[in-house]
Amino acid sequence: MTMKSLSDWSLGASVMVKLGVKDPDTGDDIGGWQGRISDVGEDDGQRTVCLAWDSLTLKSMPAASLAYAIREGVDWQCMFLFETDIETATSRDTAAEVAQAIDEIEDRTVWLHLDDDGRIQSILAGIDPEDTTALLITWKQYLSKHLQFPFEAEVAELLERGRLRVGDRLQVTELFDLNDYQGLLVGGKRGSERLVFPLCDLEVTDEQSSNYQPVKDYVVWFANR
Repeated sequence: MTMKSLSDWSLGASVMVKLGVKDPDTGDDIGGWQGRISDVGEDDGQRTVCLAWDSLTLKSMPAASLAYAIREGVDWQCMFLFETDIETATSRDTAAEVAQAIDEIEDRTVWLHLDDDGRIQSILAGIDPEDTTALLITWKQYLSKHLQFPFEAEVAELLERGRLRVGDRLQVTELFDLNDYQGLLVGGKRGSERLVFPLCDLEVTDEQSSNYQPVKDYVVWFANR
């Protein structure tokens, strides 16, 4: 069989990754993955092509591969491979189906980059990422089940100036209320003084406490929402 020259690969052509080819980033087997050529080029004198994955490949992409790409900032919608790694294939879908698959993946992985274990994504699964109120209500329900009161927390940041300063400590006694600007509010006290304060500005002082990770996850999400 005559090897195609770079000029023979037309943009939009459907191709398949040859069996045995590995992901250049993870070493995972990607043989059989299919897509369309979106770019051509060279790397150290070797011809390369960029494959924009088709909808079937996107939908069947291993969760671990997808999570790695998202957390490392690697484009999971396409991949550059050497020309010798691919072969011609028959198109299996339409551009509209590819776009729909991408939208579905983005919806279910929107928070996946925020932690290594997917906890935040799991907590907020199925919630519209644009619906701040619904997200906060979900966080309140989750934290209501997982936090043990009272617990000591330290002011790590300040959303706005008030009676407390960074480094101050207080006893958190309850989840109080929520609003779109400050997020979840907690009730607490410093000495005899009773306070209402944004949870997003707090850090649990005892890192061994079962409260530490849930509060940290919420704070990370709130800062990156």
